[in-house]
Amino acid sequence: MQANKRIVEIIGFPMDLGADRRGVDMGPSALRIAGIEKRLENLGYDVIDHGDLQIQHRAQQKVIDTKLKYLDEIVKTGEVLANRIQGVLNRGNFPLCIGGDHSMSLASIAGVSAYCRDKNKRLGVLWVDAHPDMNTDQTTPSGNIHGMPMAASLGYGHDKLTGLLGFSPKIKAENCALIGIRSIDIEERKTIIDSGLEVYSMSKIDQLGVYNIMQKIIDKFKGNVDHLHVSFDVDSLDPRFVPGVGTPVAGGLSYREAHMIMESVAESGMMCSLEVAEVNPILDVQNQSAETAVEIVASGMGQIII
Repeated sequence: MQANKRIVEIIGFPMDLGADRRGVDMGPSALRIAGIEKRLENLGYDVIDHGDLQIQHRAQQKVIDTKLKYLDEIVKTGEVLANRIQGVLNRGNFPLCIGGDHSMSLASIAGVSAYCRDKNKRLGVLWVDAHPDMNTDQTTPSGNIHGMPMAASLGYGHDKLTGLLGFSPKIKAENCALIGIRSIDIEERKTIIDSGLEVYSMSKIDQLGVYNIMQKIIDKFKGNVDHLHVSFDVDSLDPRFVPGVGTPVAGGLSYREAHMIMESVAESGMMCSLEVAEVNPILDVQNQSAETAVEIVASGMGQIII
């Protein structure tokens, strides 16, 4: 991480409107209970926790479009989060967003991208997830917007999603890498192929190893990217290690593989913003998933074994 990014500003985004299964809105609280602030302070950071943004409860809303569930509230609160993130970066600090479902990335990437546009910086995204989240309203089998943020950030999908903060696309496919992928919808696959995204599935990890893949990714980023944003979905890990996620997929990253990814990011010194998504305490066992997520965040922020 860049040396001047020693102040971490935490923003909680208790969003559950992008997913079907309830409980992920309590993810920020679970991560705080797991000691995320103290862990960062122990690594030498000054931490400012801004608490959670206010999001209207789904009981107060109606689904107007079954292909874009709760679209208006997700866009409205997303604009607030994006502006907050841009403000953190303008202060020279490090934004850490804690969710909440992965529709949060619509806003986090928009905010980081807006900052990079203003500062003439090239944005790169490392997407760690079981899912590529490359659906649109035309391809989604569920209508859940947490399956669309990567597509929307690249400019695919509904105008309200792609046009957050008034510009599109937010990122270029050649400056992105997806790792841990193992669940892709049929129509979503076509969008991935069309985009030219670099996708490292679990099969590729089995063949090449996480260390080798991360060295390849980091080498590419070092030549093309000034600001690296990392989006870490906890369901990238195998459900044995993180039972508290809404869309578990067997055969995921091991505990050590996840740490290796984030240790490689920390060693590169390139990460300037981070988000953690999809911790669901209702489905968890004694806050195990949140505690694991906090440990992984610590690795990304520079914690080493020796």
